[in-house]
Amino acid sequence: MTREMKRLTAPRSWPIPRKTEHWIAAPSPGPHSVEMSMPVLVVMRDLLHLCDTAVEARHILSSGDILVDGRVVKSRKFPVGLMDVVSIPKLNQHYRMILDQKGKFELAKIPQGKEQWKLCRIESKTTVKGAKTQLGLHDGRSILVDSDTYKTGDVVKIEIPTQKILETYKLTKGSVAMVISGAHIGQTAVIEEYVVTRTPDQNIVRFKDGTSTVKGNVFVVGSKVPEIELPEARVI
Repeated sequence: MTREMKRLTAPRSWPIPRKTEHWIAAPSPGPHSVEMSMPVLVVMRDLLHLCDTAVEARHILSSGDILVDGRVVKSRKFPVGLMDVVSIPKLNQHYRMILDQKGKFELAKIPQGKEQWKLCRIESKTTVKGAKTQLGLHDGRSILVDSDTYKTGDVVKIEIPTQKILETYKLTKGSVAMVISGAHIGQTAVIEEYVVTRTPDQNIVRFKDGTSTVKGNVFVVGSKVPEIELPEARVI
């Protein structure tokens, strides 16, 4: 992976000016893909406006003043992705990375106390030694559980940084979900039906507003109401 990237070719999810400068920092390999993450330097400068230059950002990071998911981050290219929690303890401010209705990253401010957990989608399941189940989550985490009641597509609410599972939100009728890719990206709606197909294609999720998308585009954010804060009331 290159150390920098051209602004014009940066992922569309990055809410950055494209023609002010030629280059921008590229995220380092980590828990999120390039398309679904932003370097913490860009988050600090372009989203939080904590600094004006990369040099200032490095000073803040080197002081240990920025936490991602409850852990101090000092690398300026550390990737911050969907549902990650960015904390600034000195300012007593906490933010959750989400997507707006244009498919661009946005930081939603978190009330005090709710910064201690995050939502993670289950991407894979594997049976390991001891008859335990290993859950592979969307942010690169792996969690061992004793029961096999989890399904791919479900979302777990985990405590950070301990990774203790606090609650599970099922990909099923009545749950509230956010669309994270496709034509309806950024939309948050109530699931009307989850259709399991008998073909190699992905299963289909239909919403109460009449729209539908494939399973991979859906991120459940609550059982009856959204567990996360949204910038605006947009649940359909």
